[in-house]
Amino acid sequence: MEIFDPRVQHDFVNGIVEGKDVKISKKYYRDAKHFYLNPDASLADDTLMYQVYSYSEGNSEQVGNLNWGLTVLKPVSVNQECNMTRGHFHENLDCAEFYFGLGGEGLLLMMKEDGTCFAEKVFLNSLHHIDGSVAHRLINTGNEDLKVGACWPTIAGHDYERIEKHPFGARVFKKDDELVIEEDK
Repeated sequence: MEIFDPRVQHDFVNGIVEGKDVKISKKYYRDAKHFYLNPDASLADDTLMYQVYSYSEGNSEQVGNLNWGLTVLKPVSVNQECNMTRGHFHENLDCAEFYFGLGGEGLLLMMKEDGTCFAEKVFLNSLHHIDGSVAHRLINTGNEDLKVGACWPTIAGHDYERIEKHPFGARVFKKDDELVIEEDK
């Protein structure tokens, strides 16, 4: 019997996934300005807002195959609005996802298809089941990197266009060290 080294390692302490076929996507402020209610002209375009590590093996169209991911969301604010990921629906609404907190503090903002928003607190060791029919995004409400792991079916897909046409109806701000939620009426 042969024993092999793993192709990929997930450093849960430092928030890094590395190895063969790991993809790393970085989102800078220049790419994320449109997420925020009031963009901040004083924030440099090359400010790193978040990075996503993702890994998968096998045929991505085969039912049963999984993606493994890690999001590292920086503690940046944009005119007091907390930093957030772009957010998305799944293309295949039958595909759920798990998120798990690995460090930092934040919120998992979710939105039903009718526009109703709700959130769950994210922190070290929190576990979150995300129904396939809800849009979701991460929001960093703390003062350090928010690190969140994820596992989801390869056939789920990402539908960003729906969020651009119908944005989340809630925004999270930090004013005088207090969270302030502003909801569309």
